[in-house]
Amino acid sequence: MAMSGGKDDGSPMMEMNTTPLIDVMLVLLIMFIITIPVATHAVNIDLPQPTTVPNNVTIDPIKNKLVLTATNQILWNGASVSEGQLVSIIASTKGIDPEPELQFQPEEFASYEIANRLMKIITDAKVTKFGFVGNENFATFEKGPA
Repeated sequence: MAMSGGKDDGSPMMEMNTTPLIDVMLVLLIMFIITIPVATHAVNIDLPQPTTVPNNVTIDPIKNKLVLTATNQILWNGASVSEGQLVSIIASTKGIDPEPELQFQPEEFASYEIANRLMKIITDAKVTKFGFVGNENFATFEKGPA
């Protein structure tokens, strides 16, 4: 607050009280800041597209076989593919109507970690027709003790 140290002769103060003016200006400033829309800046960037299906890969409209070999090689219907290519291959099978069955066959000494990553790729792609094949190679169907 502004205070005058002048003489006290009983005459009225001739200075304007600026406190209410400042209060009103602050309220108007806050209202103005609130009503300004948030500035959103969009930057258009041409991002790289996922790799397309390799030329050596065939997609069967009925069933496709995914094999994880003992040397941790990923095979799609017999053709070697990478995990990145597998994502785009599975995505392209989702466009086929009806969706082809995906058969997954990890070999006996294949890495569990890689098999788990492949299962994550399959579940992330929301494959609805899926099955494990080759299980009979790991089971004995003999009669137990009588």
